[in-house]
Amino acid sequence: MAMAALRREGRRLAPLISPQSITAVRSSLISQEQAPLGLRSISTQIVRNRMKSVKNIQKITKAMKMVAASKLRAIQVKAENSRGLWQPFTALLGDTASVDVKKNVIVTVSSDKGLCGGINSTSVKTSKALKKLTAGPEKETKYVVLGEKAKAQLVRDSKKDIELSITELQKNPLNYTQVSVLADDILKNVEYDALRIVFNKFQSVVSFLPTVATVLSPEAVEKEAESGGKLGELDSYEIEGGETKSEVLQNLGEFQFSCVLFNAVMENACSEQGARMSAMDSSSRNAGDMLDRLTLTYNRTRQASITTELIEIISGASALQG
Repeated sequence: MAMAALRREGRRLAPLISPQSITAVRSSLISQEQAPLGLRSISTQIVRNRMKSVKNIQKITKAMKMVAASKLRAIQVKAENSRGLWQPFTALLGDTASVDVKKNVIVTVSSDKGLCGGINSTSVKTSKALKKLTAGPEKETKYVVLGEKAKAQLVRDSKKDIELSITELQKNPLNYTQVSVLADDILKNVEYDALRIVFNKFQSVVSFLPTVATVLSPEAVEKEAESGGKLGELDSYEIEGGETKSEVLQNLGEFQFSCVLFNAVMENACSEQGARMSAMDSSSRNAGDMLDRLTLTYNRTRQASITTELIEIISGASALQG
């Protein structure tokens, strides 16, 4: 419509404008075109580039959401099956989170990649709070960090307390064999009375629960059994095979830690993919809202530019006619 109106105005004013006037107006327009881009041209170009960038970001976030959804379905089955490994140990040995020991090792489970909401920050905050609770005179608390994101946060103010750091855990598909080797390395390299594993337990795509699981050393288990309570029921079991009680507790402790760590890693990986799905869905919706606002701004700016140019042409023609 604007171009049709411009053509109509040109036909109407053509007989009234001399060739000299046309040459003068054309030269002035050419000088304006050869000048640097004007404000209106710059603004529309910037908005156009911004719209293109937002569209590309929206495509990326939608693709990441689909990838996270496919990974979540595969990991969720493994996470649910892994819960059956540590539950018998909880029934036998309990989960004595309030036990008071001298050497605590906090195993913080996190991810190697970001863009998954606040699950890594939650694990780090829980670990720091747990360190304060277990601190005291003649007590020692160290960190074992799984994942790059928790390491990057803890190294800022607790670098001297990090005993062991392991990254790229999820580079290959997770399985029990891989995690049991990892658990064996941790047990060989740290001294502990209690291992406290901090992870995010998967509940739903939009919900996860910060959880702490406790694994005691064989010496701590014997002390707790002697003091009574739930662990005192261990004496009611008969030991077969010629092994002593200490050897049985040693084997139980190692197997318990590998099972609990495997469940923690699977639950945290499941929570990571669920949080990434939620974060990418929010990002896609925000990109769509931003794209709508930019489209409206672009259309308004473009319409204002066309209207202004029409007014300038008509005004110039009127001035030449007068």
